[in-house]
Amino acid sequence: MYKDHIFREYDIRGVYETDFDTQFAHTLGRAYASFLKDQGCDKLSLTVGYDARLSSPPIVEALVDGLVSSGAHVYKLGLITTPMSYFSMFHLDVDGGFMVTGSHNPPDYNGFKISKGKSTIFGEEIQTLKKYIKEERFISGQGKSEDLDISGPYIEKHKKEFGAIKDIGVVLDCGNGAAGSIVRRLYEAVGLKPEILFEKPDGTFPNHHPDPTVESNMKDLKMAVAEHSAQIGIGFDGDADRIGIVDENGRFILGDEIMMMVSRDILSRTPGAKIIGDVKCSDRLYDDIAKHGGQPIMWKTGHSLIKNKIKAEGAPFGGELSGHIFFSDRNFGFDDAPYAGLRLIEILANTNKSIDELLEGIPKSFNTPEIRLETTEENKVALVQSLQAHFRSATGDFKLNDIDGIRVSYPDGWALVRSSNTQPVITMRFESHTQEGLDRIEKSIMDLVNPLL
Repeated sequence: MYKDHIFREYDIRGVYETDFDTQFAHTLGRAYASFLKDQGCDKLSLTVGYDARLSSPPIVEALVDGLVSSGAHVYKLGLITTPMSYFSMFHLDVDGGFMVTGSHNPPDYNGFKISKGKSTIFGEEIQTLKKYIKEERFISGQGKSEDLDISGPYIEKHKKEFGAIKDIGVVLDCGNGAAGSIVRRLYEAVGLKPEILFEKPDGTFPNHHPDPTVESNMKDLKMAVAEHSAQIGIGFDGDADRIGIVDENGRFILGDEIMMMVSRDILSRTPGAKIIGDVKCSDRLYDDIAKHGGQPIMWKTGHSLIKNKIKAEGAPFGGELSGHIFFSDRNFGFDDAPYAGLRLIEILANTNKSIDELLEGIPKSFNTPEIRLETTEENKVALVQSLQAHFRSATGDFKLNDIDGIRVSYPDGWALVRSSNTQPVITMRFESHTQEGLDRIEKSIMDLVNPLL
């Protein structure tokens, strides 16, 4: 059983036992084996990992059965982070892999991030996979599965890269997600002694929802940073591919502000480099990249889309407002929140600066965080299309960018409205040089959006 809308732009995701079930997971495994075979992958070797959600083990069991019955050799990685799943593609000689995860979605969600070779599939390839399932294009074979612990090689890679980082005050909030399976060993391996909140993986997420881009979820982290006089607090989402930050004063640091700190560091060593940001990022980011000698590139939101753009442009770094941070500089170009945390700690330790000092010179701005309005899968697309039609026929002092949803730029700020690729949600963000400008821009857009919800 499955519903078509689970096939999203860059992954497959929905409410377990409402939008899909274990039979679908088995069928998906069979379809992907056929897909890889048609792509010339004769070994059919894959890794499979999963996050802390209660539904993950039965989904994985069915998925592995489907792969093995199609002749695949499956390395079962157990409960890991999504970045560790990506790492396995570079460490092992495999054709691809699956990460079973609901990421930052509510506990009843789950899904599949799927890799072919060293890249995640998205867009047309996910739709092709749906076609394989509908047409029952399956193969049969006698495969096998075996357990494999990827944590040792993953930690060793980082020990070699970072050596010993000067120990500064660090608090980590795992949110009872998959990060708790690795971050203590990882951070201690490079000389750090972090305080860790909600370390034990628990798919009921008993303490707070594991989305570090929502400031209310960072309340405990803020208190712990103050209690331990730490220089940085780092939060991870459910599968640890997204990061959230609070500074030593408990201020919530937005994703594009994290990118400003990192891009300044990278551009100091790689002048003229391209830096990729998504459409939800502030104009301040793109202006700051240019000011420091870089080439800013705005691109579509989505972890697979940004990864692909970084690779295509040869960029050392990129990211999203949502906390997906990608390093090709010294790393493999995928989103790894524990790794991004180490890079930030390294910058703090090497410069002896606070986060506030690292963000020095960024102009004051009035902005909203990402605003999410619930609607339906069908209406989220229709709403954005209506707004695009409205602004294409309107006149006024503004510019349009429709690379992903609609971004309207005014002389004193901008507005973004787009449909989420992971939930039945409209996402929006507003920014201006003044509070009055922010209020005006937000009201003008909301007056158009509200009747369409």
